[in-house]
Amino acid sequence: MGIPETLRWDGDRLVLIDQTRLPADVHWVACETPEQVAEAIRGMVVRGAPAIGVAAAWGMALAARGARGHGRDAALARLREAASTLVAARPTAVNLAWAVAALLAHAEGTPGDGAALAEALTAEARRLHDADVATNRAIGQAGRAVVPDGANVLTHCNAGALATAGYGTAVGVLRAAHEAGRRLHVWVDETRPYWQGARLTAWELVQLGIPATLITDSMAAHFMARGAVDLVVVGADRIAANGDTANKIGTYGLAVLAAAHAIPLYVAAPRSTFDASVASGAGIPIEERPEAELTHVAGRRLAAEGVGVANPGFDVTPAHLIAGIITEVGVLTPPYGPAIQAALAARSPSYSAT
Repeated sequence: MGIPETLRWDGDRLVLIDQTRLPADVHWVACETPEQVAEAIRGMVVRGAPAIGVAAAWGMALAARGARGHGRDAALARLREAASTLVAARPTAVNLAWAVAALLAHAEGTPGDGAALAEALTAEARRLHDADVATNRAIGQAGRAVVPDGANVLTHCNAGALATAGYGTAVGVLRAAHEAGRRLHVWVDETRPYWQGARLTAWELVQLGIPATLITDSMAAHFMARGAVDLVVVGADRIAANGDTANKIGTYGLAVLAAAHAIPLYVAAPRSTFDASVASGAGIPIEERPEAELTHVAGRRLAAEGVGVANPGFDVTPAHLIAGIITEVGVLTPPYGPAIQAALAARSPSYSAT
């Protein structure tokens, strides 16, 4: 059946595939206000750093369209209110705040009343949406060089088409290698407690015809020790100025295991995931997710009543454990500080922060 669109603009509303119901049910959720977009982001209907950034851009466009009958000052006030609501939806993925700030700056720099701002922000959201797909394809082209023919690749969480506006980042790298004719096999971490690997990445790889095997998160060390893993490729939700990377919880553990077995670990992410304002991973906020994600599976309680629950959604992998960061302008290698500065300064037709 192929991989459906993660999100699409449908006239005056944003339509999202409900990722909480995949792969059993392909269901669509329509958002007509920025508050509905924020709730969809918070509830994981749409997830993945690039995808929630694009969704938030459309959320800002919805706010502007809702203020079409207002004067300039009132429309800008509505946009600032929507921006606060959207940014608060999830704190770790920097693409969300980046996209909202870009749309707000675009509005503030556009002359005219609410109607003019609505037109401008709809066009800008479309541009960012299309740019994300082009950026992901560029990441795939840059990253396929690190995937040798016949490789066994391990990935964690979901950094595929469903985590983006299209094509994918980490899975995009594997997809590009596969499309180039390279033979590969993918070990898919199930990614507890929300099962993004089992529910989403495994499903995407089946649709793409890429051989894949699902494993529990705790099996990674076993297969590494047996020489069955050649490299690890993961996505990212925020990358600090020194290369420290926040990604789905469990990524840091994989990085430690990979280092112990001399297996390179690569991070694939667009430049919008870099946060130059954060010096190191210590400054990255870590989202605490609801307890029920850990205590229940498919609505059924598995954990003992009364037990305490810690459920951080992300962890931080130190830069020294990362072999390379795959971006749309190439594969960055240590030292990451100057490499990241150069990447952010580089020009690319598939990416613009304004």
